[in-house]
Amino acid sequence: MSTPIRFDNQVAIVTGAGGGLGRSHALQLAARGAKVVVNDLGVSRNGSGDGSGNGMTPAESVVAEIRAAGGQAFASAASVTDPASVQEMVERAMKEWGRIDILVNNAGFLRDKTFSKMSLDDFRAIVDVHLMGAVYCTKAVWEIMKQQNYGRIVMTTSSSGLFGNFGQSNYGAAKMALVGLMQTLALEGEKFNVRVNCLAPTAATRMTEGIMGADDLALLKPENVTPGLIWLVSPDGPTKTVLCAGAGTFSRSNVTLTDGIHIGDRPDAAEVLAANAHKLADRSGEIVPAAGFDQPKMELTKARAARA
Repeated sequence: MSTPIRFDNQVAIVTGAGGGLGRSHALQLAARGAKVVVNDLGVSRNGSGDGSGNGMTPAESVVAEIRAAGGQAFASAASVTDPASVQEMVERAMKEWGRIDILVNNAGFLRDKTFSKMSLDDFRAIVDVHLMGAVYCTKAVWEIMKQQNYGRIVMTTSSSGLFGNFGQSNYGAAKMALVGLMQTLALEGEKFNVRVNCLAPTAATRMTEGIMGADDLALLKPENVTPGLIWLVSPDGPTKTVLCAGAGTFSRSNVTLTDGIHIGDRPDAAEVLAANAHKLADRSGEIVPAAGFDQPKMELTKARAARA
């Protein structure tokens, strides 16, 4: 049997932890020994999951569950869109427990409409919570993790960002931006043992109740996603990984680069490209770049070979 993954003497912050995925993550981290900051703004669903309302009840409820099971936790109603409130939450965690080992950027909500009908305010609101909220929380713990030479950070991305989803241009843009943020932070954090990953969950939460049928919702329990989160934030977990999880199934998504074709500097380059566009889809020589520079490196290699 595998050695149990434990988080004894570690401190975790989970945003949006008053229900759904965040609650599942917080409870499981606590059950495995972590002290947990349960962050939730306390928004009401109002039938649409649009992020309105305020209160401490959801976070306090999860804290009560953790304490009843013998764990340690405190509730925070800090808005992830308010850097000052986020900083106060982090300072309280440091004051009470002296370190922060894990950050799970999970907070978010939906405002779905087609791009034609979507207001710029609705677009901005989603980007502010999902992208900038993760930025603010990560920035608040980044130096702490570097100084203690240990940290595990997870960004919650989505299949809507990775592959697109009708009516979710705002959500998809923000979620894919988190992948880009993760890719760079994983590189910058590597020498400090700060590992950064993305989790793309499919789960039945208050945001999906009106979208999926009862049978599917039963299969898509948040608890079936959390094992993926536990692995990502474990001491031996990966870095620079996009893990997809849902209904007990786990897979990995990659941003890849095909071998491509070299056309060179010629007046009809656009026409030659159009005629050979099918070759761009040839995945036989495809790679997963370790860093952004792998693209220009490949391009220059082909250009030099053609010149020679």
